[in-house]
Amino acid sequence: MKKMRRQSLKPSTTANGTADTVDNDDVSERIRNTLAAAIGEGALKPGTKILEEAIAEHFGVSRTVVRGALGVLESDHLLERKRNRGTFVAEPSIEQAKNLFEARRKLERMLLELVILRATTDQLDALQKLTDEEEHIHHHGDEKSKTVLSGKFHIVLADLAGNPVLTEMLSKIVARLSLVMSLYEEDRKDDCGADHHRMIVTALKAKDLSKAQDLMDHHLADIEGRVRLTEGQGDRHTFMAVLENFS
Repeated sequence: MKKMRRQSLKPSTTANGTADTVDNDDVSERIRNTLAAAIGEGALKPGTKILEEAIAEHFGVSRTVVRGALGVLESDHLLERKRNRGTFVAEPSIEQAKNLFEARRKLERMLLELVILRATTDQLDALQKLTDEEEHIHHHGDEKSKTVLSGKFHIVLADLAGNPVLTEMLSKIVARLSLVMSLYEEDRKDDCGADHHRMIVTALKAKDLSKAQDLMDHHLADIEGRVRLTEGQGDRHTFMAVLENFS
């Protein structure tokens, strides 16, 4: 199966190498998306070493292409390169974690302002249906489905603000916060507050910005309350992960 994959990804080169570049770009994006999803879902924990050779073999590309993809994830602060050791899933510091939480609070309040101004009734109805889906999955879904759904509401809500730049900013913050939660979360939960989400949508439909923002603040404070940003907490989770893997 791997052999077939490598053959299908092999570019048909042209005189100027255009096809080769396009195919490499496509595979690079697939590598980035695969690793980002694995990190966001907690399959790749903070501190995990990234095996370039394994990625190159799996996707049928050179390690140069792999390194290019990893470089993008480094710039997004999902990975970090350690001199003479290789590339690892990033381990956010306590200060970085505090900054990320603060940035998210400010950004989500701003997004709610734009959603009140721009979202249509149909869009808000669709957002309401998403909260129903959340409720169902949290009662009947598997752990992976719950993890995947965890931040979806916030990204869909950001889309309704009609500003792709702000949506991208939030997406990157949420991705980095998944690392923070992996390292520092003490009170582990498998949901992102479906009941909070429903109340936020209700306030948005009523055009009550102040209430929507207050509810969002409370919701994000609940998420932040699950972590203990103290020295040694990150080391503890890393050590516990080793025990889980080898016992």
